[in-house]
Amino acid sequence: MKAILRKADDIPGLIKDGDTIATVGMTLAGASESILKALEQSFLETGSPRDLTLVHSAGQSDRKNGIQHFAHEGMVTKIIGSHWGLQPKWMEMISNNKVAAYCLPQGQMAQLYRSMACGLPGKMSKVGIGTFVDPRVEGGKMNDKTSTMEDISEILTYENEEYMFYKKIPLDAVIIRGTTADEMGNITMEEEAMKLEALPAALAAKRFGGKVIVQVKQLAETGTLDPKAVVIPGVFVDAVVVCENPMEDHRQTSSWYYDPSYSGNVRAPQSSFKPLELSVRKFIGRRAMLELSKGDVINLGTGIPNDVIGSIANEEKITDEIMITVESGIYGGVQAGGIDFGIGQNIYAMIPHDLQMDYYNGAGCDVTFMGAGELDAEGNVNATKMGSLCTGAGGFIDITQNAKKVVFCATFSTGGARIELKDNKVQIEQEGRIKKLVSKVSQISFNGKLAREKGQDVYFVTERAVFKLVKEGVMLIEIAPGVDLQKDVLDLMEFTPIISDQLAQMDEQLFADGEFGLKSAMEKEKYEESYA
Repeated sequence: MKAILRKADDIPGLIKDGDTIATVGMTLAGASESILKALEQSFLETGSPRDLTLVHSAGQSDRKNGIQHFAHEGMVTKIIGSHWGLQPKWMEMISNNKVAAYCLPQGQMAQLYRSMACGLPGKMSKVGIGTFVDPRVEGGKMNDKTSTMEDISEILTYENEEYMFYKKIPLDAVIIRGTTADEMGNITMEEEAMKLEALPAALAAKRFGGKVIVQVKQLAETGTLDPKAVVIPGVFVDAVVVCENPMEDHRQTSSWYYDPSYSGNVRAPQSSFKPLELSVRKFIGRRAMLELSKGDVINLGTGIPNDVIGSIANEEKITDEIMITVESGIYGGVQAGGIDFGIGQNIYAMIPHDLQMDYYNGAGCDVTFMGAGELDAEGNVNATKMGSLCTGAGGFIDITQNAKKVVFCATFSTGGARIELKDNKVQIEQEGRIKKLVSKVSQISFNGKLAREKGQDVYFVTERAVFKLVKEGVMLIEIAPGVDLQKDVLDLMEFTPIISDQLAQMDEQLFADGEFGLKSAMEKEKYEESYA
């Protein structure tokens, strides 16, 4: 049995108008650029394939490529995804009602492939209850065009408890990327920086009689691949496209073509990791990390957490004291940030995306560090829709709903704010135009009321103030040196917080050059806990 080799230009002939297509990737890692470009070109030149439904569990772009190639009015009429923060064309199309758009939690989508693959009608989960994906709230419908359309989830009751039920989405084709295919179509991923949910997606397509189309860098003789390295058995692969321009169309991630330290094939020297210069973002990250304890398994979300916390952990020499994880399925190492979110150098382990979400949804990590856009008096957090632009949830709902401790990391205001860190003080040179501590969040990404009812440990860390979620609401527990409580904090909030009787000042060590003493602080805390 041999795989059917195709040129990228042949792929549009395998896709019919009105098909439902799933793509597998995260940021630009895993993006099958040759295939996506060929489908885009076919639509622009011939008008087909058109009226597609695009399904994707994670955001898949670097602001230019990935599934942005499908962001044309008429090419896709419905999109079901989790995140569009790095996809400006999709955010614009959704905002302007040019496409029907549903947002679902990233982990639930990755695992929905598994449920569909084994013949189930959908996926049952606690994840999403009380947030904007709950059908009693918004149902994940992201614009007016979608508001009158059918629900793709519902509420079920089992043993007197409520659950979300995410309905099956029959797939006509799935597009996946690997590194090597043999002549039988067996697929390996030895140079990829993530394992993703490739096999469950392929099996989900097979369940509905759909096609599995895979882009690879190279071909190998049948029998020469390590069978334990095969991610997708060739019997499930319908077409293999060998990328003709891998430097452009098969990049390991957006910022570079291939770095073996991100796929676990070599370890980068420690000297290659340079400490970040002190900035507002690093200052916020430092204060957030004071919520760590020795032995914690932590998660890093997009934005400030992923951009600074891994680097700070390396600088403070605590990488052996905690275990950093990312939703893509990586453990340990130093994470790439920005448009290269989800990958890391010198990692200890890499597991599939859908299995990583089992951990976050089940046991829950000890601490998650997440970005945030808005906080209100109930403790609700919005991280998914700012004004008319919807970035979407990504793994935010999956992870925050079940983590033992949640530390939101955000600047106090945004839109032109200028903050200086001088003389061990926070100096506000210019206030941001947009408030983040509001009377009511625009969209509920994290339900503060439910978190308070179950006693979840929740903090909201900014550069000038730290808030803690308590039973009665949002409590202000710390302010930074140099900050005026009334003028710089309370007057700029749309609600009045509870003010702690023991309102503290942030530690001046947070302003330090070089290490700020996180390791010793963690060891002191552990010692005090042992003898409490």
